[in-house]
Amino acid sequence: MTDPALDTLRAVTDHAPDTVARWCARLASNVGRVIQGKRDVIDLALVCLLSEGHLLIEDVPGVGKTMLARCLSASIDGKLQRVQFTPDLLPSDITGVTIYNQGAGQFQFHPGPVFGNIVHGDEINRASPKTQAALLEVMEERRVTVDGRPYAVPRPFMVIATQNPIDMDGTYPLPEAQLDRFLMKIAVGYPDHAAEVAVLVGGYAAEAVETLPAVTTAQEVSVMIEMAGQVHVAPPLYDYLAQVTAATRNAPGVRLGASPRAGLALLRAVRARAAAGGRGYAVPDDVKALAVAVLAHRLVITPEAELAGRTGADVVREVLASVPVPQPRAAI
Repeated sequence: MTDPALDTLRAVTDHAPDTVARWCARLASNVGRVIQGKRDVIDLALVCLLSEGHLLIEDVPGVGKTMLARCLSASIDGKLQRVQFTPDLLPSDITGVTIYNQGAGQFQFHPGPVFGNIVHGDEINRASPKTQAALLEVMEERRVTVDGRPYAVPRPFMVIATQNPIDMDGTYPLPEAQLDRFLMKIAVGYPDHAAEVAVLVGGYAAEAVETLPAVTTAQEVSVMIEMAGQVHVAPPLYDYLAQVTAATRNAPGVRLGASPRAGLALLRAVRARAAAGGRGYAVPDDVKALAVAVLAHRLVITPEAELAGRTGADVVREVLASVPVPQPRAAI
């Protein structure tokens, strides 16, 4: 069966190559009403949304991680869910539970908060590893299995999780398998002077989030994701993507490099960035702009390299500097 609303949107956008770019600009402007001075961070979050991926925002407390997630969620008129991760949270509190209905004489499934278009997981690293693992299946397969029965989540589906650095008290580091489910890991960072003054003048930002209007729908998000997936990628760029991914596996100080799934994730993000920029084709600069956000958190650094202060981001930057960039063919 086809969705009439989606068919209508596709018909409207078929002949508008800059539709995705205008859509992203509208969303970025809306989020920027609250998150000031962080357009680059907002753009990365929107690329992640267009890639149908999941976003992990890690930074110190008080810089706007949760606010960014709330603003992006509020900007979409879809089914929005929020989970406050705590040490006593159970897996069934996220996925849902099957309960026996005595009146109906049968077991009934009661969906958890994971059944939404945007699922905001606040401070995900404060939950126990068992509870964190409850998200593994749904983030990869877009479904959850409860009592042996699979239940599909709605589409589009995106998890936006926030966490404090793992050396803070009362946190549990996310395992490699969990990190690999996130398309991107980004940091908000401290605002510049002008943005911080604007924050002080504006007062408490939570009030602004409550009144932030939705500027798009879940159906529009689905169409934009489809359009972004149609961006052309030339054969030399496929080769460049594979070389960058493979180079992380042989880099000094790396115990575990990027997997083929990481390469596919980078490809999706590259297409989305090109579409957000109003282009129907991807270029090497798209790879360079996104490689750190997509690949760095997937790398496992050796203990010796960690002691020397080496990070996954350092490795990815070195790889980008060493792998030859494909050159455009000269016109004949």
